[in-house]
Amino acid sequence: MGNCNGTRGGKRRFKFLMREQTDSMSAHEGIKTVKVDNLCDFSRSSDLCICVMTWNMNGKVSYEDLVELVGSNRKFDLLVVGLQEVPRKNIAGLLQAVLVDTHILQGKAIMQSLQLYVFAPLNSGLFIKELKVDKHSVGGFGRLIRRTKGAVAIHINYKGIRMVFVSCHLSAHARNVEERNSQCRHISHNLLFRNWNPYARPAQITLWLGDLNYRIQGIDTYPARNLIQKDLHRLLTSKDQLLQEAERGQVFNGFCEGTLTFKPTYKYNVGSSNYDTSHKVRVPSWTDRILFKIQDDEITASLHCYESIDDIYSSDHKPVKAHLCLKVNEQAAPDSTGLKPST
Repeated sequence: MGNCNGTRGGKRRFKFLMREQTDSMSAHEGIKTVKVDNLCDFSRSSDLCICVMTWNMNGKVSYEDLVELVGSNRKFDLLVVGLQEVPRKNIAGLLQAVLVDTHILQGKAIMQSLQLYVFAPLNSGLFIKELKVDKHSVGGFGRLIRRTKGAVAIHINYKGIRMVFVSCHLSAHARNVEERNSQCRHISHNLLFRNWNPYARPAQITLWLGDLNYRIQGIDTYPARNLIQKDLHRLLTSKDQLLQEAERGQVFNGFCEGTLTFKPTYKYNVGSSNYDTSHKVRVPSWTDRILFKIQDDEITASLHCYESIDDIYSSDHKPVKAHLCLKVNEQAAPDSTGLKPST
């Protein structure tokens, strides 16, 4: 029986690798931009609803900020919170205090200032299997520990759906595009393929979130701000480095992301909603992102929220939130994402 399972596991591993290799040689899909359906009928038409948040905290936090971050609408199963530049405080304890009436911490992955938490509903322990954590650094910590670069990950099987959550903080500055590309590839290889268990089935969905630090380029800061002020920031997406690099096949091939309808989330003056007025007057950019990839034809997904949380002022970044619902189909869906490309 052991040999039989080993053969099947080996075949699964071989087929998975061959599929990845074939995908890499085929035409690049880039990042699929998908529409957001703001109506979510929680758990009635879905098997699993996930609320995902990412926030670069800039080394500061208050209980009130976390209350605003989580919000009062808890109509989701899993809450996934990825944080960067986290201060030296018990963030897990603060988050648990905010969520005490509805959710409990089930998994955490911490690498200095880079942290990832997964909360599940109270009394949901029986739904959780195969919880594993991992981390990978892509550079020295430097003098400021709160600026750790790299990624942390949590693998979880919840209600029979195998998921991997990756929270990252990549290199800064507009000029370092290739460095960010290389870090993405390195993180993906090391977190998702290291110590592969041939008996384990691959994840059915990967969610990648964090301060990816890709910038808007090819436009000066004041023309960009003028478009944002006129609520025309959608015109800036053609100058977004992440979408450009994905289109070139460098990163996130086949991943999905909601339409960028919210304003760029960086860089703000701390304590306000005004963009950077320092001598650098940085070009506003969508540095903070949430992407996902469905890797099983029997799962479809619907995106019900992709937005920034603008009423938090303690950081030079605004948090970003997504609400993703999954449905396990009885028969394979024709489109593995289950999502319609936006027009």
